[in-house]
Amino acid sequence: MAAATGNDDNGCFDNQPKPESEPAPVNLSPPLSKNAQKKQLKQQRYEAKKAEKKAQEKEQKRKEGERKLKEWEETLANATEEERLKLIESRKSLRKERMEKRSEEKEKKMERLNRAKEIGQKIVVDVDFAHLMSESEISSLVQQIMYCYAVNGRSTSPCHLWLTGVRGKMSTELDKLPGFEKWFIEKESKCYTEAMADQKDNLVYLTADSETVLDDLDLKHIYIIGGLVDRNRFKGITMTKAQEQGIKTAKLPIGEYMKMSSSQVLTVNQVLEILVKFLETRDWKTAFFTVIPQRKRTGLDPVDCSKLEPLSEEHLEDEAEADEGDLLERKKVCVEVPLESSS
Repeated sequence: MAAATGNDDNGCFDNQPKPESEPAPVNLSPPLSKNAQKKQLKQQRYEAKKAEKKAQEKEQKRKEGERKLKEWEETLANATEEERLKLIESRKSLRKERMEKRSEEKEKKMERLNRAKEIGQKIVVDVDFAHLMSESEISSLVQQIMYCYAVNGRSTSPCHLWLTGVRGKMSTELDKLPGFEKWFIEKESKCYTEAMADQKDNLVYLTADSETVLDDLDLKHIYIIGGLVDRNRFKGITMTKAQEQGIKTAKLPIGEYMKMSSSQVLTVNQVLEILVKFLETRDWKTAFFTVIPQRKRTGLDPVDCSKLEPLSEEHLEDEAEADEGDLLERKKVCVEVPLESSS
């Protein structure tokens, strides 16, 4: 189990930069095994393929835009003056309608988020692990946080989302996200034990090593999701952190509803989406089977999922890309899965 880097008076990990006079820490990480090296190479190949595909899609989108513009100009050129005016007016009307619809959706979203701030479930994403991550790993975590915000904003029963430990490199990378300064979330440079000192008894850290199974979400409790990279280097670190801070822990009841495959890792945004889906349905089974892709489950699940709602288009697209690699694995930003079997 990886050890903590040290605690301050409030039980938070000390990730402040060390004085320049101190010698650089020695990297004690063991060399990668052959299997790990193969996975790393596969990861690199996939990232290269992904970048190429993204460039191709961007080029196709540009060409499609040019094609539509050319068609529009040709239509106007071949129309009479009266027809041209009608076409332009019709286009303006459609654009106005789309803008009004977008504005209405944004207002409804803000109403839901405001209501969640007042009476909703509080969920914290603990980003106080930046001192353990490389730049690329921090970038991956930032992307997961972006997914969290998007998922929560679309939900009919959103939570009130907090980011704690936002400082240093993590703060710099988050600030690069478009519109981050306008996000409807709480952003704290302090650790949650400081930012929520008056509610410390209600803090619950979600970790695989907990002996407590989370049967339900309690509005009085504040659930903490820890994001960290390379679970093999930092096994048990969230449990250790919670114990040293003297706060409660719990694990999701995944083992009661499904059997996981060899990859027992969930990303930060998956855990958040599971919690948000549970807030919508109050049904763990629906939450797990909706969020966790089929490729992460064994063929013999202990429940009948035939009556579950169908997966979203986003999840279906993920399944279609399974042969190209696991999106969640290649992001590498993970939390320890709250599986009963992994205690």
